[in-house]
Amino acid sequence: MQVKRMSEILGQFAMVGQLGLSLLMPLLMCLLACYLMCAKLSVGTWVYIPGFILGLGGSMTTAYKVYLSVIHKEEKKKKAKNSSEVSFNRHF
Repeated sequence: MQVKRMSEILGQFAMVGQLGLSLLMPLLMCLLACYLMCAKLSVGTWVYIPGFILGLGGSMTTAYKVYLSVIHKEEKKKKAKNSSEVSFNRHF
């Protein structure tokens, strides 16, 4: 029983780490692309503003998809738990 609980806790830590990376990476990638555009193509620094906005949009989209997958897993787990229980009308 203890090992199963520890496994669940480690799984939750992994999910938090994945969510953190999912939020951070699109923003960093867009800002890196803006930096490269400024350095190589000599465009103005105004490029950082749309890059930041696009990075935030990508981060929110990714976070929403991770949220939906977590909710889907919880519903699946809840269904499996409820189907194994015997209720008053389902004991035959």
